[in-house]
Amino acid sequence: MSKQMLCLPGDGIGPEIMAEALKVLDAAKLRFGLDIEISHGLVGGAAIDQYGVPLSDETLALARNADAILFGSVGGPKWDDQPMANRPEKGLLQLRAELDLFANLRPAILFPQLAEASSLKPELVAGLDILIVRELTGGIYFGEPRGVRTLENGEREGYNTYVYRESEIRRIAKVAFEAARKRGGRLCSVDKSNVLEVTGLWREVVIAESAGYNDVELSHMYVDNAAMQLVRAPKQFDVMVTGNMFGDILSDCAAMLTGSIGMLPSASLNEKNQGMYEPVHGSAPDIAGENKANPLAQILSLAMLLRYSLADGSSLAEAAAAEAIEKAVSEVLDKGYRTGDIASEGCQLVGTAAMGDAVVDCLLNA
Repeated sequence: MSKQMLCLPGDGIGPEIMAEALKVLDAAKLRFGLDIEISHGLVGGAAIDQYGVPLSDETLALARNADAILFGSVGGPKWDDQPMANRPEKGLLQLRAELDLFANLRPAILFPQLAEASSLKPELVAGLDILIVRELTGGIYFGEPRGVRTLENGEREGYNTYVYRESEIRRIAKVAFEAARKRGGRLCSVDKSNVLEVTGLWREVVIAESAGYNDVELSHMYVDNAAMQLVRAPKQFDVMVTGNMFGDILSDCAAMLTGSIGMLPSASLNEKNQGMYEPVHGSAPDIAGENKANPLAQILSLAMLLRYSLADGSSLAEAAAAEAIEKAVSEVLDKGYRTGDIASEGCQLVGTAAMGDAVVDCLLNA
């Protein structure tokens, strides 16, 4: 039976890097005999231009019926004058909420070929392999009430609500403990429980959940210290789990340790392992259409999609394809191919399309 994949390129560099990922998928289908049907939709600014809203009912229906979604990026200055409720980013947030994609997995892995590209000394980041598990459908981004109001004295006041229920904390903690169990067996829960009651509850629930994972070493860290430690000694971490806002900030910080945010994929999963997969970087409108964007994070997101949402017990082909794609990316870096964001002396500077072609070549000629 065919697996169903929805392709949502989005805005900015999204269509360019998505085109390269689809090239790689075609090559993987050819090599491994994958049976994947692909549908296409609009999201973000592209959807606003077409439908007047960042996520149409038609695209949402396609998303509900897909086994997995490969997502590009959204946003750009063209839509800055849109009201907050109709900004391109709202399409992404709506997809996460409607599909209950509560678990965001953001690996920060340093390819050894890029150690010199990191902003930190090579000895601090060599061998870096961190997984940040971010709760994605709760917290301050979704809490109510929210808005801007006018006070009695005429001054405007903005307000948002930071809220988590026990059940929301428990299920993201379980995802993180399970991930740590399969990796180095260490989990650091990040909160701000010294000043925020909601994260005090977070810590209590995570500790309670740890009773079922005696093989995982649990530690706790305040978010400000966690940000400092990521820069001071990042390899002390194995898996980190935190709420929506803290995870948003810390995962971008961890991304830069690897040399380029253009190298990092992510997965957002629900309880059925239906997932949306996207690069961590944004839409980069300043280089859109110039064949400069790094497509490797989008290609690595495709590998995560094959492994987490399409692989199952009836077939090993998808998991094998995921591993082969990741190996092909590493081989391309071994050959010295670099886009501008990861370029260094002695390497061959290539554009978006040429980088995708190089990955396809390595994949088909392994």
